Amino acid sequence: MIPGDPARTNLRYKNGTREFVNGPRGLPLFKPPYGRITAINLNTGDQVWMKPNGDGPRDHPAIKHLNLPPLGQPGRASPLLTKTLLFIGEGDSVNVRTPPGGGGKKFRAYDKTLGAVVWETEFPAGTTGAPMTYLFKGKQYIVVAIGSTDHPAEFVALALP
Repeated sequence: MIPGDPARTNLRYKNGTREFVNGPRGLPLFKPPYGRITAINLNTGDQVWMKPNGDGPRDHPAIKHLNLPPLGQPGRASPLLTKTLLFIGEGDSVNVRTPPGGGGKKFRAYDKTLGAVVWETEFPAGTTGAPMTYLFKGKQYIVVAIGSTDHPAEFVALALP
């Protein structure tokens, strides 16, 4: 047979899905974290800290009683790094390659050195773009795009203290 012959296989022409393979009771098949942030010292190449990005399925009825720490949300979250802080959302399932049920509505600021969450808020929808920052009349702002299939796209502006 000729390679790529449609009579031999149709896999080349099949559309894929965005679904991940689930394990028992609809829980992820692989171990967490399902989404994470890893801080690397670019001068040495050493990992400084790693944190799950989001809660993940820790409230799933099969494991809720275990009182697990955050497990991470699979998604496409874009970071913004400042001199001292890392700002990042959890993404939204409307983003490309975010699996169904992935993403989340929280937006956080992490201490860049330690990886500790110093602030968080919850938006009406997940983040759909990278945050940006600007200075206006001496005040610094963070702006991020949000939206989902059930929430219209919009920009949210947050003022830094």
